[in-house]
Amino acid sequence: MSTASARRQAPRPGVAARGHGRPSGAPAPALDRDRDCQIAGVAGGLARHLGWPPVLVRALFVVTALLGGAGVLLYLWLWAFTPWAEPAGPDEARITRRAPVAWILITIALVEVAIAIAQALSDGVVAGALGILPGWLTPVVGAVVFSAAAGAWVSFIDRRDPGRGIRTERAIRIVATAALALLALVLLLSPRANESPTQVAVAALVVVLGIGLVYAPSLVTLWNDLTRERVARIRDEQRSEIAAHLHDSVLQTLALIQNRAGASSEAGRLARAQERELRSWLFEGDSPADSDLATDLRDFASALELDYSVRIEVVAVGSSTERASGELAAAAREAMLNAARHAGGDVSVYIEGSATAVDVFVRDRGPGFDPASVASDRLGVRESIIGRMRRAGGRGTVSAGAGGVGTEVHLRFETGEASRG
Repeated sequence: MSTASARRQAPRPGVAARGHGRPSGAPAPALDRDRDCQIAGVAGGLARHLGWPPVLVRALFVVTALLGGAGVLLYLWLWAFTPWAEPAGPDEARITRRAPVAWILITIALVEVAIAIAQALSDGVVAGALGILPGWLTPVVGAVVFSAAAGAWVSFIDRRDPGRGIRTERAIRIVATAALALLALVLLLSPRANESPTQVAVAALVVVLGIGLVYAPSLVTLWNDLTRERVARIRDEQRSEIAAHLHDSVLQTLALIQNRAGASSEAGRLARAQERELRSWLFEGDSPADSDLATDLRDFASALELDYSVRIEVVAVGSSTERASGELAAAAREAMLNAARHAGGDVSVYIEGSATAVDVFVRDRGPGFDPASVASDRLGVRESIIGRMRRAGGRGTVSAGAGGVGTEVHLRFETGEASRG
């Protein structure tokens, strides 16, 4: 069973395990809509909030909908104002609708088209809806309404569902267009055209407008996409202009301060931190930084430079899927902290990733030390770096730097593919 399914089936606080009641005195769960739902999650969310069976709530909606349409209005009101349930994780943020609403609507529209064609070709007189429309015109209006509703559903809702998407949208529009075009043609050639030419002409015009309504939501979606693209392009142009101006003034001034003040001075550290923040804002845009190993270590290096007299350069080559939440990242941060605290000066961090392993080298130019000479009660390097990597299935070593100057910490973590091979 997946995590999402387990979360949905597990009772929320205050709800009985069977979901058919709530313990006496227990607070009601929040009124929200399930992200894994039949149509909109309204009935399931309301049933959980009230402690009722979902089948009972759905039945009440149907019954009240038949009694003057009150159930429909209540359902639409809850749909508009009830928020979605908060996802337990990023994998559960997607909204899944199990009911094929668009196909149900288009099926109803096809039934209405069949009824309208049969009545248009018949010679009998059929009573209309509530005496307002002729009997043969009532299903024509129904066919147009349900076809337009199917087109709106696939454009505004199903398009974002990866299980349906653009293919379902095209199929629905093709079926609706063919059915409405056939209906308009039959109306114009039917005996009704001789009996009531004005009504038939108006009905045919309504059907043609219905075809336009089927495609209107896609035009709205296209217009919104073009508007967002235009706004993004304008923002990129403005950002480029600001970047060019700041590069010629502020960034060069910050670089000059670093060179004049020295890499390890307080002014140099502050200037370097401000330069990194400004470059990140200018050149990374609005896209959120991916929480990968290289990004995390660069952010950690910036924070260390503000607290210690150190300059840390982080270089990453190759590709790796190692995340910032792993043990390798924690061990690397501990090695960088030790280098900043005990060595100072210039520290280099080199990350080399491949399909089978990730290597991290942290090198400093400090006085260095012999790990074997460290007292047994000092567990920083022994447990936070070497022991941590060993427990995670990798390995860590501490040795003297090149030419016997400084210290080099080497961390290696092999991926699952490499260990299985």
